[in-house]
Amino acid sequence: MLHFFMANFLLRTISLFPPRLTRRLVRLSGPFILPLFLGLILGQGATLWAATGQLELTVIDKDTGKPIPCRMHLLSAKGQPRRVEKTPFWNDHFALPGKLMLKLPLGNYTFVLERGLEYLDQSGSFAINVFADDAKRIELRRFADLAAEGWYGGDLDIRRPTSEIELLMLADDLHLGEVVTWGNVKASGKEKPPEKPKSTAARTARQESRPSDKTQTGLVTFDGNRCYRLLTGIESRAGGEIIYHRLSSPIKLAAAEKQSPSLLENAIEAKKQKDAWIEIANPSSWDMPALVALKLADSIQLAGSRLCREKVIADDGGRPRDKKKYPDPLGGAKWSQELYFRLLECGLRIPPTAGSGSGAAPNPVGFNRVYVNVEGEFGYGNWWENLRAGRAFVTNGPLLRASVEGRPPGHVFAAEKGQKLDLEIALALSTREEIHYLEVVKNGAVEKTIRMDEYVAAAKNNRLPKIEFEESGWFLLRAVCDSPKSYRFALTAPYFVVFGDRPRISKKAAQFFLDWIDERAKQIELDDPQRHKELLGLHRQARDYWKDLTDAANAE
Repeated sequence: MLHFFMANFLLRTISLFPPRLTRRLVRLSGPFILPLFLGLILGQGATLWAATGQLELTVIDKDTGKPIPCRMHLLSAKGQPRRVEKTPFWNDHFALPGKLMLKLPLGNYTFVLERGLEYLDQSGSFAINVFADDAKRIELRRFADLAAEGWYGGDLDIRRPTSEIELLMLADDLHLGEVVTWGNVKASGKEKPPEKPKSTAARTARQESRPSDKTQTGLVTFDGNRCYRLLTGIESRAGGEIIYHRLSSPIKLAAAEKQSPSLLENAIEAKKQKDAWIEIANPSSWDMPALVALKLADSIQLAGSRLCREKVIADDGGRPRDKKKYPDPLGGAKWSQELYFRLLECGLRIPPTAGSGSGAAPNPVGFNRVYVNVEGEFGYGNWWENLRAGRAFVTNGPLLRASVEGRPPGHVFAAEKGQKLDLEIALALSTREEIHYLEVVKNGAVEKTIRMDEYVAAAKNNRLPKIEFEESGWFLLRAVCDSPKSYRFALTAPYFVVFGDRPRISKKAAQFFLDWIDERAKQIELDDPQRHKELLGLHRQARDYWKDLTDAANAE
């Protein structure tokens, strides 16, 4: 009886093999046929079974009950990131449109689902077994809705393929993106319109889009109130790294190792274009003080591509910091803020910004972002106008919305000499992670450190202790999370206080940048004497600016 059933099983199995092989197998006789077939069948079966496990994943917005795009970090039992077919994958994560069939090898998996900074994340595990065909439904809950409050998040350094941008922005609930498509460093995007989105969510978003700002070349609006621009450029060389925004066409850049044309000369060329915006990507760039002095810098990135989800990447060039005072791994981020504070101490009003560098850095799109408080209807041009006014905060974690006397960041409080200002701070702080400390920074130093129990008590009235001014100055708020792997923080753009018509100018801060300019000028070496003279001329102009500020100082 056993031989009868086994023979039937073997004859049915023969159909799996090519006819020529089948004829040869049938001719076999004796005790060899059974072991041979069992070996072949078991080997073939193992391959078939390994490919059949699948899990249908649906991610739902708890409030609306509808599927939403999100980002997934999926790990195998060995802790290795897993790719999933037909999804935009980068480093250790991929975006999904809300519903996705996960076809995976057999085994156990763990995952984290995230959607930007305004949703609680979800983590869990599942197993893919032989012939698995299961379904899993997961809810993500929004705990803050900043767009409803008039705050819109933007990532000013995205280096992902253009065909992926819409799904990536939807998956991380981002409203504005600047996509790097040209430059002299790695740019994953391409100088062409985005391909037709493959995902259902992104395709639906395109169908519902209402294009606006049509005069802005390379601008794409989708999903009603989201937009991105495809003509962002990035330049990196000995003088530092800058990002070109809002240009109507790219400028020609030399290879990164060349000193001519210089970073300063290229920035001057870019500024000839209407609406051009130049962002200093690394505050410690050697040419940072010169870019500021020559009125070429429109913003400074305080949360850039070196601040990552799981680590902080070491400084890459630029003016070195004192590593005893600013030790690794978090010292670079703190040094960037210190340099920014010194610029504010010189009476300058340059807004802070943020960018993920996703596509070059291991970050997801929108991991580092700048939220801008928009007056009126959200739009690409309106967002940038309010950023220039300093109505913003940068973050890669806490959601820090400040209002002082009913005014957003960037506001200038005016007073007459001899007056005293007592300013009341209202604050809305939302976070997924534990806040280590909350600070009020005034004139470059920490004025108040507020423990979380004190904040909770103050939050009942939505008020913090007042901050006092009897002379010109500035202040901002900073929240830092208790994170062992990376520097997770939020920082508001500054508020300014001016008594009479004289802003605060610190002699110590201005002298710091004057010395920096002198040090940078000594590094410039060009074989062409005329080109060397021209470039030094720009640095002399910058030096004159900082010398004049030093002489005009009214503090320290």
